Order: sequence, then structure tokens, then C-alpha cells
Amino acid sequence: MGDVLFLALRRLRAPLITIICVYAVSVGGLTLMPGADAQGRPEAMSFFHAFYVISYTATTIGFGELPNPFTDAQRMWVTFSIYLSVVAWAYTLGSVIALVNDRTFRSMMARSLFIRRVRGIGEPFVIICGYGQSGAALARALDRDGMRAVIVEPREERVALLVLEDYAHPPLALAADARLPDVLTDCGILLPQCTALVALAGDDNVNQAVAIGARVLNNDLPIVTRVKSHEAEVNLAGFAGVQVVNPFETFAINLRMTMRAPEVLQVEEWLTGAPGTECPACLALPRGRWVLVGFGRFGHAIASMLDAEGIEWRAFDPAAVEPDEKRLVRGTLADTVLREAGIDGADVLVAGASIDAVNLGVSTLARRAQPDLFVIIRQNHAQDRALIEAARADLTFVQSEIMVHECLQLLKTPMLGRFIAHMRAAGPELALKTMERVLAGSGEGAPQAWTFVCDVMEPGMFAAFFQRSGDALAIEHLLLDPTSPGERLPASALMLERGGQIHTLPADDTVLKPGDRLLFVGLDEARALQSRYLYEPGAVAWVCSGREPPRGLIFRWWAQHSRAA
Repeated sequence: MGDVLFLALRRLRAPLITIICVYAVSVGGLTLMPGADAQGRPEAMSFFHAFYVISYTATTIGFGELPNPFTDAQRMWVTFSIYLSVVAWAYTLGSVIALVNDRTFRSMMARSLFIRRVRGIGEPFVIICGYGQSGAALARALDRDGMRAVIVEPREERVALLVLEDYAHPPLALAADARLPDVLTDCGILLPQCTALVALAGDDNVNQAVAIGARVLNNDLPIVTRVKSHEAEVNLAGFAGVQVVNPFETFAINLRMTMRAPEVLQVEEWLTGAPGTECPACLALPRGRWVLVGFGRFGHAIASMLDAEGIEWRAFDPAAVEPDEKRLVRGTLADTVLREAGIDGADVLVAGASIDAVNLGVSTLARRAQPDLFVIIRQNHAQDRALIEAARADLTFVQSEIMVHECLQLLKTPMLGRFIAHMRAAGPELALKTMERVLAGSGEGAPQAWTFVCDVMEPGMFAAFFQRSGDALAIEHLLLDPTSPGERLPASALMLERGGQIHTLPADDTVLKPGDRLLFVGLDEARALQSRYLYEPGAVAWVCSGREPPRGLIFRWWAQHSRAA
């Protein structure tokens, strides 16, 4: 706010000096003009009366001649003062209007208001740097989950479109460069309510600068950044706490997982999908010959995956310059070029060009030559969704959907991401057991995921570990309904973290210890009911014995005395 006031005073310095001078000359001159009292005796006007008369005269209010009727000299001076003050006020008001319409002043006013609103946020929020397709999709996903977002976007036209979006919790937005440390500070990166920062700019260099700057400002803040090149991944690898997501490599890894263990990818998509959605079917991906159209970063990621799997492939890209790559076909898009790339004997086509119209044309020509072809198509722009749907592809790559999926997995429940990593390493056996447990616990819809920490600083856990007699606290106790101990909550325990060790699919009778972290999945009502074990001291004792323990000092003494007797 100080910068705004300084700029206003600096821009209005000349008009304010002009007004002060006009008032000083008018008031001083009016006191020097000869006047008369009610009896006609000469009397000079006081400074107070002169200032009063000039004030209502210069503002065109006009109360009359006070305290006595004016002489001709006074009326002549007041007439001169009227024209002089009108000119001064016109100059001043014009300067004020020019200041209000000044782009710099308006930007500073908007930033000052933005800072006040950010500091007034009382709930957790996520900073999103970049409001492109991925940033907008992530903001909408966070809004559906009830989380606030603070958006930094250098393009003012994108920020202006935020008012047209239908958000339950409208995000706060600032048109600025997130690479500047003061911008990140204004966005609340140092506030305790800030839970994470996501860098989703279109340039890898910008994302690297934002991620490194955020790590320097806040060493404990979780940071997720999107990169599309291997060099950017290497540069950010040395910064602890920075999660790097390459959407191209992520998609290629998912394709490889589909070939090796489709059950793992099926369970992963189900656990990380929107709550209530049905479990997706296993995708049968052919392992025959592949044809790649577009050999940029997306095509290179797919080709590296195919080389690792030992699958034959040919690529077509008229703009690619790689003379050493013998499997790259050059030329203009036509049936002859596709046939030269081997489309007649191919099993899979990857239409991964950077232009959606080209991907649609490629898939159409390829399907004409090979009707049973498995088609994977890339969607580059959200407005081209109709073109991509017209291709009737078997699998679609949408970068914004990949980023939202990965970011939510890292931001909402990091423990779920660690469980999925173990499930990928373990293979389909753990995935099938996980699906069986979740289906038995909460049904066929995609479950919610949450973390339960056995924190003895919470009153419920302190009472469960140190103020309760009987059986030790186990996972099965946390799966009982605290309002009806005979019923089980629609939830399941997927992972237990204890002292740096990870136990997947722990048994319900596993005894818990202070500091244990549990990953649960289930219905949202189960999460809400289970949280009562943290805040209510007698909840665990109630589900174990069916009786609510005494809480007051006198009642606890009486219960202890009765047991002793």
C-alpha cells in the first residue's frame, strides 16, 4: 500500500501544489481587500472567514457573503478567485483521472488488493504458477476438492478470464512473473496456510527458475514442477523436495506398465480417479510393430520405451533432423509416406504431432490402410477436443489430464503415491490383492484416500495409548464406527509406515504404536467418522468396551476407587 501512496503523491505533486498556491493566493488576497461591517465602518476580513468563503466558493457551493455583505473590491477578488480555482480544480481532476487510468497505477492497486486478500486466507491453499490448460485444469480439480488456489500468470488476458470461470471457491490471481522472489512472497509462499507450489509454465527454463526460487524462499514447502526435457530434470534433481513431472515420460511409463502388468495401472487409475467412478477395464496394448508420427519430445519418450521393451518401430516427422536415426522417415504427409513407414504391417499408430489437425489426418489415413490398427492420439489444445474425438482413437494423451492426475497424487495424499510406487515394483499380485481389499471394504466406486497419523499430541491418541486399559490399539479399532461400535466403517488400510519401514496391506489386527502413519481408502463418510478417534479422548475406549470412560477428575477417581474395591 505504501508504493501505491508514493506513486499517487508523485504523480499528483504538481496538481496539489497548484491547488495549495491557488488557495493561498485567494485567501491572502481576500484578507487584504477592504471590507465594511454592518454599520459601514472599514473592517478587514479574518483569515478564518477568508478561508471559509474561498472554500465554499472554489467548490461552487456558494453560501453567500459572510460575515458581512462584500464591498465591490471583495466581490471583484472573489470573482477572480472563482475562475482561478475552477481552472486549478479542472487541472487537478484531470490529473486524478489520468492517474486512475494509468496502467502502472492500476496494476499496483490490483497487486495491493491481491496481497491483502492472500493474507486474509484462513484455510490451506496451493500456489499455481501458470494458468494454461494444465493450470486451469488443476485449479478446477482443487476447487472440486474444496482447496483454494492462488494463481500467478504473466498474461493479463488469461487472468481476466478467471472471472468467467464457475468456481465454488474463486482463486486469487495476479498478473506477474513468478520468477521474481517478491512476486512469490506476495502470493503467500511464506504463509503457514500455503501447502504447496506447482510450476506449470510453458517453458522449462521458467519452471526451473520458479522451483529453485521457491525452494530458496521456503525450504519446507512441497514443490511440483512440470518439465519436458531431460536436461531440466537433471538440473532439478539436486534440489530436495522438488517433485519433477515429465508428462511425456509419465505417459510412456504408463504404456510400458500396461504391457507388463495392466492390473497395476488399472488399480492405480482407480485409486487416483474421481471418487465414485467405476474401476476402469484393463487395456490390452499390442506388442507388434509401432509407427510414430511426430518425433519430438513426445515421440522420443515413446521410442525410448519401445527400445527398452524390444519392440520394433518406425517414425515419421518431416521436421526432425536426426541423420543417424535409420528408423526415421522424412517427407510430406501422404499415403505413400505412411506406407514407407510400414503402416500396412503395423499394429499400433501413435499420432503424436504437435498439431491436432495433423494427428486427425494421420489416424484417418492409417485406418484407411489398416482398419484394425490400435491408435494412440495426442491432443494438444483443449479447443480441438472435437477433432480428437472424431479420430475415434483407442487411447488419448492429454497433457493437462496427466499433470492434474500426477499433481493431485503428490499434493493431496503423498502417502498414496508411495504406495503406488511399491505396487508398481511388486507387480500384479499386490495390485490384485489391493483391489480385493478395497472392493470388500468400500465397494466398486473409486475411493477417497487419506492419511491417519497416530499422533499422541492429539487428545484421542493420547488417551488411546496412555489412559486406557485393555487390548492394545490396533488397525481394526480404527475401522469401527465410533457412533455404532458393532459396525465397520466403509474403509480399508493399504499401508503402514513405521520408523522408515513400509508395510503394505497390513492385517487388521496389527498393533499400532505412537507415530505410526496409516494410509486408508474408502468413502468420505468413513474419513469423517475416523477423524473422531483423533479429537475425542474416549472414542477408542468406547468402541472397545461399549462404555464411555469417565472424563472428569472426580469421575476418574471414583472409577479407579471402584476397581480397587
